[in-house]
Amino acid sequence: MKDTLLSADFTAFGLNISSEILLPELYSVQKQGFQVDIEIKYSNLSKDWFEVGENNNYYCMDKDTIMFKIPNVAIFLVKEGKEILVSPMENVHEDQLRLYILGTCMGLILLQRKILPLHGSAIEVNGKAYAIVGDSGAGKSTLATAFLNRGHQLISDDVIPVMLTEGNVPVVTPAYPQQKLWKNSLEEFGIELDGLRPIIERETKFAIPVHSQFATKQLPLAGVYELTKTENELIDIQPINSLERLQVLYYHTYRNFFLEPSGLLEWHFTFTTSFVNNIQLYQIRRPINRFTAQELYSLIISTINQGE
Repeated sequence: MKDTLLSADFTAFGLNISSEILLPELYSVQKQGFQVDIEIKYSNLSKDWFEVGENNNYYCMDKDTIMFKIPNVAIFLVKEGKEILVSPMENVHEDQLRLYILGTCMGLILLQRKILPLHGSAIEVNGKAYAIVGDSGAGKSTLATAFLNRGHQLISDDVIPVMLTEGNVPVVTPAYPQQKLWKNSLEEFGIELDGLRPIIERETKFAIPVHSQFATKQLPLAGVYELTKTENELIDIQPINSLERLQVLYYHTYRNFFLEPSGLLEWHFTFTTSFVNNIQLYQIRRPINRFTAQELYSLIISTINQGE
């Protein structure tokens, strides 16, 4: 399904994007002299996939190019950190294309540009960035909402872009002003469903615009909190020490299974080693049988203040 729009300019993840596919989640840009970092274009990739990808079932890749296929959605090609080609299947909904463009494709673009993509939500506290990472369903976005409700800003949801300054200080670049929340989390926060757009393929998950509480500049990464679930009744928080810190950052790197075939394992190790001992890093175990976002907010704020 092609949009009638020829192309439009957007900005997200600190990058300038020219796209033939409308991306309403992103900030649109209308100015002369727009320097394009990434082009998103329609393309027929059927022959390419037949020649090199069909035997691999899901993806094929080399150092500079990654092609993958989502059944009944599209074939995607991500190239040299500069280009995303999209070959849609028949009758696919454009929401499905955007889901993978702004998720997997952008995560791969960041990797190709040697920008670390962590899987989680990043929020602002006292002018610094804190990442909340965890497996799908751990409650990352829900916890980030508790921060937003207390006046903090969202920096990123789902894919967190981490760069290094010349002095090896990690900084988080704002992604785009949207969260994704499950229906039960919305109900706990008293957020009405009216007017919210369901995330395609996930009927009980909704897109939440957060323009008024979105960070607009890079912030130094001061901590990473790994959120896990437990059947215990009490919340538990423990510092992550030693080599386990590197393992946690590797595990929560977005689409980390692409690192080795892309030849990026050594880069990832060097990149994370350069700052891992200069940030807070904690694991939090939360009970699965009750809503804990407000308690977790208070616990993290207390830990941050003690660390500072």
